[in-house]
Amino acid sequence: MTTPRPSTALSADEARRIALRAQGFVGTPDRRGGVRGVLRHLGAVQLDTISVLARSHELIPYARLGAVGRRTIEDAYWKDTHAFEYWSHAACILPVEEWPHFAFRRRAYRDRPHWGHDLPDGTYEQVVKQLRTEGPLTATELGGAKRTSEWWDWSGTKVAVERALMYGEVVCVERRGWKRVYDLAERAIPAALLHDELDDRECLRRLVALAGQSLGVGTRADIADYHRLKAEQVESVIADSGLVPVTVEGWAKPAWADPLALATPVRGRHRTTLLSPFDSLVWERARTERIFGFTHRLEAYVPKQKRVHGYFAMPVLAGGRLVGRVDPAREGATLVARQITLDGAKAVPAVAQALVEAAGWVACTDVRVERVDAPELREPLTRELARLLG
Repeated sequence: MTTPRPSTALSADEARRIALRAQGFVGTPDRRGGVRGVLRHLGAVQLDTISVLARSHELIPYARLGAVGRRTIEDAYWKDTHAFEYWSHAACILPVEEWPHFAFRRRAYRDRPHWGHDLPDGTYEQVVKQLRTEGPLTATELGGAKRTSEWWDWSGTKVAVERALMYGEVVCVERRGWKRVYDLAERAIPAALLHDELDDRECLRRLVALAGQSLGVGTRADIADYHRLKAEQVESVIADSGLVPVTVEGWAKPAWADPLALATPVRGRHRTTLLSPFDSLVWERARTERIFGFTHRLEAYVPKQKRVHGYFAMPVLAGGRLVGRVDPAREGATLVARQITLDGAKAVPAVAQALVEAAGWVACTDVRVERVDAPELREPLTRELARLLG
């Protein structure tokens, strides 16, 4: 396919500001839209098992809206069928109106039905029948999730219900104590949306358009990564997606932008906040390095002795830049900063502000700093924290 000639040239700073606005970090927070507005704006909110200050799907609206209650966040996702969980960038919470646009992925899963697990005859049908008569249920309530104590050794029941989820016959309608709660799609998804009528091309066109809107501006690889599409899938529909080709200063690859993002200059206050390592602003490492000059890597699965920034190092966003990292923990009513990395003395006020705001959100009344990578900045940081904590 021939790429149309770009008509817009963006500076690196313009692209960065467009990306920040598209992700909800510039301007007055949309408190009327709330958590559901954040979900629809982003198109996908990633789930992860790790919980330090809070789980990642809670941290993502917090980073954009401020100290919204954690129960409010959960209710906004799961009550009244506003969202469902499915495979997007990873396991993600998705706006329920996007159910039809994941038909291409459900069909693909049905076409490769065994995906590494054997399933005894009749188990799948029994799970669906049990959900029909007793649901919603967790895998434990369905008969047990594990065959042995090994985390990967699923029972036949768990294999069956996960297969039904991938096929679209079953939906995860909430997380309860981190366990998925399953129900039949015919009960959980509004009737007008419960169909697989859209062909693959229409599904892909929609998801490419959504990714472009959520990113503001991105390369083909950025756009593909957002919902984990294949490069050839993006290539096949991008010209019909409504996105427009642009060039970006310093970017080696062609880029595409949301035309609405180009229509108005980026204005408004920048958020100062801690970011989840799974936040969609930073979840693609090459893009984060290209836009922010910031190397982001989750080290939770790195052996302790090889970690550089800490187990759950959270980037600090301030003034539209990534100015440091904090590896947090909690001890009672104290937020503990196990390790802090600062981008020079100018980052001290922002990192202190981000720590104090996060502490208040998780009901901590104090902040303790254990290690600062630049020892000369420890005293200015602790002094600023004391001032903010009053």
